[in-house]
Amino acid sequence: MADWCAMVLAGGHGRRLGGAVKPLLQVGGRSILARQMEALADLGATPRLVASDPRPYAGLGIDVIPDAADAGALGGLYTAVAHAGTPHVLVLAGDLPFLTAPFLRALVDQRHAADVVLPAPAGRRQPLCAVYAAAVAPHLARAIAAGQWRVTRALDGLRVRTLDDDALAAFAPAARLLLNVNTPEDATAARREAGEPG
Repeated sequence: MADWCAMVLAGGHGRRLGGAVKPLLQVGGRSILARQMEALADLGATPRLVASDPRPYAGLGIDVIPDAADAGALGGLYTAVAHAGTPHVLVLAGDLPFLTAPFLRALVDQRHAADVVLPAPAGRRQPLCAVYAAAVAPHLARAIAAGQWRVTRALDGLRVRTLDDDALAAFAPAARLLLNVNTPEDATAARREAGEPG
């Protein structure tokens, strides 16, 4: 039995995208969620979703865990880690359309090396595309209770292993691999990257 699972964070209310549900945005003819599920399927994983509102995902055949922490991205991360049910959990933001199975496998394969394994292009940690030890849930809960909701700050005191630019280059340019869709401009860039006509 696998000692890890996968969770996708549905994110906030998509205000900068006119209220769009980011994981369901179409990029290259498929939703971001479908693209992520395809990459995870190559690793033998079926993700669960952390969302404040499960209704947009009804009928998709994916388990949705309510995000009850009400603490922004850190709350979603805590919910994912606390509900993993396995010693490790691969956590993915739901707005990353270009993640690949080999890259995700590289993260998962290092899960025993640290409390957190994450990419850090140009030295910038990406904590919403990372593998977490489930044992860090109390640490994240304390950060929430202290009002420290910045995810990068919540990693203070944890053992973190990073994949730097050289490591990431083996999979794809980091600008593509970790392109996230937060704004209409991001969505346009992602669709262009996926080969859609401008």
